[in-house]
Amino acid sequence: MTTTNFYSESFKTFFKIGLFTLGGGYAMIPVIEAEVVDKKHWVSREEFLDVIAVAQSCPGVLAINVSVFLGYRLRKVKGALSASLGTALPSFLIILAIAMFFHQFKDNHVVASIFRGIRPAVVALIAVPTFKLGRSAQVTFTNCWIPVLTALLVWKMGISPILVVLLAGVGGYVYGKYIKPTE
Repeated sequence: MTTTNFYSESFKTFFKIGLFTLGGGYAMIPVIEAEVVDKKHWVSREEFLDVIAVAQSCPGVLAINVSVFLGYRLRKVKGALSASLGTALPSFLIILAIAMFFHQFKDNHVVASIFRGIRPAVVALIAVPTFKLGRSAQVTFTNCWIPVLTALLVWKMGISPILVVLLAGVGGYVYGKYIKPTE
């Protein structure tokens, strides 16, 4: 694929993902994976998992971070721009349209009911990539306490996710360097 074709193809691919995926970045993960790993073969599954890990640890919107990292990985700055614009533009246009017409339907009971119905589906859309990421990250019965404890520390105790990520990185380094030597 030529460089010019890649820019338009990545823009169209990420625009489609951004346009038809409800539920935010986590709900987009399986759709992005299906497009860039399974269908287009732009990156391997392992590279995709690494991109997700890095994107989650960076500030900002997950879907934008993923598209920036994938675009940059494939075609540097211009690739990152085309992929991220494709991801962000649908949301921007939809929010702009909603903002323009919101006052006309904000008290509509049908619209309120639709949003109440969408909420549980969005939770499921977030759960699916979470379990797939857990499987890809080799979370097993013996180490599942780590993500559970992490979620509880952030959710119930209000510990900063940044601190958790930093401590997990230090813990992984110590474990790899001193506890479990490499083969």
